[in-house]
Amino acid sequence: MASIRLQNIAKRYGAFVGVQNMSLDIADEEFLVLLGPSGCGKTTTMRMIAGLEDPSDGQIIIGGEVVNDIDARDRDVAMVFQGYALYPNMSVYENIRFPLRMRGIPGAEHDARIRQAAEMVELGSFLDRKPGALSGGQRQRAALARAVVRQPQVFLMDEPLSNLDAKLRQSMRVQIKHMQRQLKVTTVYVTHDQIEAMTLADRIVIMNRGAIQQVGTPDQIYSDPANSFVAGFIGSPPMNLIEGSARDGRFLAPGVSVPCPGTVTGKVTLGVRPEDCRVAGEHVQGQVYGVEPTGDVTYLTVLAGAKKIEVKAARDYRAEIDTAVGITFDPARLYFFGEDGQRIREGA
Repeated sequence: MASIRLQNIAKRYGAFVGVQNMSLDIADEEFLVLLGPSGCGKTTTMRMIAGLEDPSDGQIIIGGEVVNDIDARDRDVAMVFQGYALYPNMSVYENIRFPLRMRGIPGAEHDARIRQAAEMVELGSFLDRKPGALSGGQRQRAALARAVVRQPQVFLMDEPLSNLDAKLRQSMRVQIKHMQRQLKVTTVYVTHDQIEAMTLADRIVIMNRGAIQQVGTPDQIYSDPANSFVAGFIGSPPMNLIEGSARDGRFLAPGVSVPCPGTVTGKVTLGVRPEDCRVAGEHVQGQVYGVEPTGDVTYLTVLAGAKKIEVKAARDYRAEIDTAVGITFDPARLYFFGEDGQRIREGA
């Protein structure tokens, strides 16, 4: 298999910068997720790795070889797209077989490789069907099998689950991760869905406006965000970000008063995750804005001044709209960000 190195790569379209001076090392057999909002540069980065876009600057190195001048078809990477891109007039068997024919793999090897790939994605009994006779999830699995059968050194997956419903996405996430672990193929996965990123990745690269914001394991990204963008992008519901000011060891905002480190001063943003808030207490005084029971947890929205604060409350918590309510934050789980959005770390 192969490691990937992106060395100061950039992509410009005239005056518009799609990717800014990006450097990244992806280890052999790693499952790396590029995560960020639409237009952040994640798909452009993947397309440059694939050879579908030429970088304006920098080098792309796959398996120790600079591939900038190597055509996409010769890079030994397999792509799975958001659209299934299956040939409707071909059976699943022939769709999976297609890349073997295109790459000149001896015909004697085809059947065993096709059936092995199909079994890996649980499509062994559907090989005679046409794509039109498959569900969305089955079609996506056929697209995965077509990528697997090539036995490439790198998988590139561009939002492959976005067309599926929530239940199918969950089962396909499990299937993709299991398959990648079996095959031990270096995988780069693009998504805007932070749940996919958190559940699939060995490491996550969070991007915004063409630049890397943070690289780390899912636990690192969640527990130790580098800036307010990362803090607000990861989490469901996302972290509460409350603008206010700090002085003399206290953070103040309308309806909010919280102790803070003495080193935190001036205009700052307080971050606290919904699960680190407790109903009834001293740090927030507000009114109930919304109550959303989901079975295992109740999501409570509290209005403090003009700011809505999300709280994960007990599953049986209920309250009427506009009821006065107090919230306490876990003092060990507070984050502070400066005016530039960067994390203020105690002792820094």
